[in-house]
Amino acid sequence: MAEAVREARAVRGRPRPRGGSRTSNTPQRSFGPLVWALPPVAALALFFLYPLALVVQQSFQPDSGGTSLRPYADVFASEAFRNALWTTVWLAPASTVGCLVLGFLLALVIAFVPFPGAKGVARFIDVYLSFPSFLITLALLFIYGTTGIIGSFQFLTTPWGVLLAEVTYFTPFVMRPLLAAFSQVDTAQLEAASSLGARAPRIVRRVILPEALPALAAGGSLVLVLCLNEFGIVLFTGAKGVTTLPMLVYSKAILESDYPGACVVAVVNVLISVGLYGLYRVVSRRAGA
Repeated sequence: MAEAVREARAVRGRPRPRGGSRTSNTPQRSFGPLVWALPPVAALALFFLYPLALVVQQSFQPDSGGTSLRPYADVFASEAFRNALWTTVWLAPASTVGCLVLGFLLALVIAFVPFPGAKGVARFIDVYLSFPSFLITLALLFIYGTTGIIGSFQFLTTPWGVLLAEVTYFTPFVMRPLLAAFSQVDTAQLEAASSLGARAPRIVRRVILPEALPALAAGGSLVLVLCLNEFGIVLFTGAKGVTTLPMLVYSKAILESDYPGACVVAVVNVLISVGLYGLYRVVSRRAGA
């Protein structure tokens, strides 16, 4: 009992830290990360968010003055907008499907079929990604243009010609992530499946394809957004009957000087792109990609 009393007196007699125990346990805030985050956030707001805000603001300001929904009503009621929306809606997914099928087949050959120069072809794909889209369209003009090899068909000025040009240009954007995914496939699994009597189509379907699904999702979503916003290919092919949303923005802003209408179409195009990206993030998160 006496020892307990002495210990209590000793604890009571110890000096307390200034400011009390409440302040000593309070963690001090650090503003370092906030200070480092300010420059990139300011640059993002200045070079991206501010111009986008101006476009949205202009879409609510008709030429007659004031602020109203009249530009949206006029654009949504026009037949040109409905045709451009429909063309964009079917052309972008069709090009994406073509890129996925062709890119998957070509990546399979490069990754799993040994032939001389396979590494060189894979490196060329990386270089190909830096090519401008009009360069590929220009090359196709020498084949399908009015003065090309088979120009009498005038194939390139049709929607199918635009589809071919987009598939040709954007297929390497699917092949690059696929080749990276195929490089991680365990060859022992392929050898085991082959030794058990599985044929090549079944090996691709049961072994290779499951490993390639995240890469297909990533490449396909990227190509879908790029095709949705593609402008140079459609313009350079000279396909007068093919008007997508980006082409309609160009037509209203440059040819018609209808800047509120052009801003309305641009806002719709941005919303579709952001919506598709959000859908991709949800699907990839659920798939564990």
